[in-house]
Amino acid sequence: MTVAKKITINDVALAAGVSVSTVSLVLSGKGRISHATGERVNDAIEKLGFVRNRQAVSLRGGQSGVIGLMVRDLSSPFYAELTAGLSEALEAQDRMLFLTQCGGDGARSERCLSTLLSQGVDGVIIAGGAADTGATLRELAAARGVPLLYASRASYLDDADIIRPDNMQAAQLVTEHLIRRGHQRIAWLGGRSSSLTRAERLGGYCATLLQYGLPFNSDWVIECESSQKQAAEAIGTLLRRNPTISAVLCHNNTIAMGAWFGLMRGGRQGGEGGMESYYDRQVALAAFADVPEAALDDLPVTWVTTPAREIGHTLAGRMLQRINDDEGAPRQQIIPARLVPQR
Repeated sequence: MTVAKKITINDVALAAGVSVSTVSLVLSGKGRISHATGERVNDAIEKLGFVRNRQAVSLRGGQSGVIGLMVRDLSSPFYAELTAGLSEALEAQDRMLFLTQCGGDGARSERCLSTLLSQGVDGVIIAGGAADTGATLRELAAARGVPLLYASRASYLDDADIIRPDNMQAAQLVTEHLIRRGHQRIAWLGGRSSSLTRAERLGGYCATLLQYGLPFNSDWVIECESSQKQAAEAIGTLLRRNPTISAVLCHNNTIAMGAWFGLMRGGRQGGEGGMESYYDRQVALAAFADVPEAALDDLPVTWVTTPAREIGHTLAGRMLQRINDDEGAPRQQIIPARLVPQR
């Protein structure tokens, strides 16, 4: 079997009738090269089938055209949508995305970042990474002169370049909507107490209740795993114990679906066990959406959407700015949410 000869930069230079340094300048996009010379080099590259070594280009002082992305959990709808938006925007600028899933472990995050840096990426974005390794990761990137951006669902770094959703604004928006629809006793369902995202959303919910002089009862805030079954059981228990509640704000899509099933089940049971129909009492549901508006479940729910894909687009633009001018101070950019009223 004959092994095809690997085409080198020397072969390209010979075919184009130029020096190796000229080919290098064309590949890196730097230096003053005439249009005719550039065309000759690119023609030679195409005819010979030369594969550009992005890392080598980077080491010669050019740009690799690759952006590294470290995602804590790609199965999360928010981060999956963010990744899609980031990839779209980078591809539109002839850039590539190098994706790794780092989990929540600090040592693993450091290994992932080291791998990306060794591949000669132009910049790295950390989406939902481990907060306790923030300083170490920034030191690793700074030592290689590579810009580092963060994307997160909550604010956990004060001095980093970060883009994130406005969780408090989202909660204020949807809570105020329910109040203006006449609801005065609004409960909360879902999320874990350890979640920073939940804490920020709860802050917006509580602040809006206080702003309108409405009661806040800690018994109306129910912690619940993202399980339809648990949410269905939890909302039934909540309403049996607190029959005056007229609206429930759900932490995410799964909780909203489970709560809706719980209301359906309660409605079918009618007056069994002394429980009146939920529908007779017109219990309203609202929820934070972790998926794009087009993918929302067709439920009688008011949604507030977090624009994860838009955050991905914004990240791409910020990263390209940082690559071209890395002197600016780190800054936070907070993306507002949008209300999607019940259909």
